Amino acid sequence: MSDPVIAKNVFTFLKTLEKNNNREWFADHKGEFKDLESDVKLFYKAVMEKLKAHDEIERLKMFRIYRDIRFSKDKTPYKTHFGGSFARAGARLRGGYYLHLQPQESFIAAGFWEPKKEDLHRIRKEFELDATEIRGIINDKKFKKVWGGFHGESLKTAPKGFDREHPNIDLIRRKQFVFTRKYTDKEVMSPDFLRTIDGAFREVRPYFDLMSDILTTNLNGESLL
Repeated sequence: MSDPVIAKNVFTFLKTLEKNNNREWFADHKGEFKDLESDVKLFYKAVMEKLKAHDEIERLKMFRIYRDIRFSKDKTPYKTHFGGSFARAGARLRGGYYLHLQPQESFIAAGFWEPKKEDLHRIRKEFELDATEIRGIINDKKFKKVWGGFHGESLKTAPKGFDREHPNIDLIRRKQFVFTRKYTDKEVMSPDFLRTIDGAFREVRPYFDLMSDILTTNLNGESLL
């Protein structure tokens, strides 16, 4: 059985929605949206099944098309993309995967978007002690070819209690530990897209293994679970 494919009409609909982002237009085209949403969900479920072949995945969360505009200056009611995250299973497996489908803005991501305060401190203390392993992983040629470098926010200076002159301050200053990879519309609609992104997700596993080990042990390497 062939892998599911993201059809061209998915992006065609999203482009049209961007130009007609109002409730009246969406109400008139909700049936079309529901059909496309069902097809896209099948693709996300196929991604999850691929992930399960080499990782333990607890759940898939598909994000709704409706925007929360209560505290936003942008009052357009609908998102112009599909997004879904894949959570790893259990307390011992940390990190998560994400797939974003949007005309000319599609990407995948993997890592730690909003680490809890305690987790962020634990990661920083680890890198303060020794960053040899993390640098070995993220500077690996194959890894860098697929994922490049870290994305996400960093502090402008050292966090409280850390030396701003520390040799690993570039890692210690980070607030997020995320990798992303962009794809063209042509790549997304390719029959090989499912296998392509699964291959990229496989490459991030050594990073997840290390970070999971850090976050489930203390600085002496003793288990916290």
